[in-house]
Amino acid sequence: MHNDFKRGIKDALPVMLGFVPFALVLGAQAAQKGMQYYELGMMTGLNFAGGSEFTAISLWTDPVNISLIVMMSVLVNCRHLIMGATLSLYMKHISRLKSLGLLFFMCDEVWAMSLADTQKHKQQQINVKYYMSVSISLYLMWLIFTTLGAYLGPILGDIEQYGFDMAFTAVFMVMLKGMWKTFDAARPWFVSLIVAGGVYHTVDGAWYVAAGAISGVLSAYFWSRR
Repeated sequence: MHNDFKRGIKDALPVMLGFVPFALVLGAQAAQKGMQYYELGMMTGLNFAGGSEFTAISLWTDPVNISLIVMMSVLVNCRHLIMGATLSLYMKHISRLKSLGLLFFMCDEVWAMSLADTQKHKQQQINVKYYMSVSISLYLMWLIFTTLGAYLGPILGDIEQYGFDMAFTAVFMVMLKGMWKTFDAARPWFVSLIVAGGVYHTVDGAWYVAAGAISGVLSAYFWSRR
């Protein structure tokens, strides 16, 4: 078990490093919107989901339109319903209360890494030690550096000009490479990509997230039935 925890930290390390510039970008943006560092710390600590946090910051005004931020955050995070349902298939050996606690830490990277580890070792249930080591490592990294970014915001300025916002995209590309099996198995990925890209360029708001997730699931179901 101790080795599983160490293995999780080792596997999470590249992603943790990828979190740093993106977390600083979020923190700097929050500071530009007038948020205090401790306010952003509470946001990122209670809502471990970078996409919805960037959405909330982009919509942040004075006074704050809470209903709009909540609605857009739910829309951006709706993919977690599908992700959680997928991961729950490997959590049947865990009590519901404990599962809910584990799922609190489920961001995209934690989901992908834990699922890939389970499938790699041909297991029928997730390795809880591995899952927790990955999730806690990423959670703390995100919390610390988003807060630090907000604290240093006036000094950092616009750090997107250095291309730091590319960090998350690079992380996801690496994770996809690790999850690649065959072209046929990846067909839902391409469907999701095409649909999300089309909706992004034609419909305002974050609807492309839901469209990409739903189209990917439906196409995966369709091909599995053939």
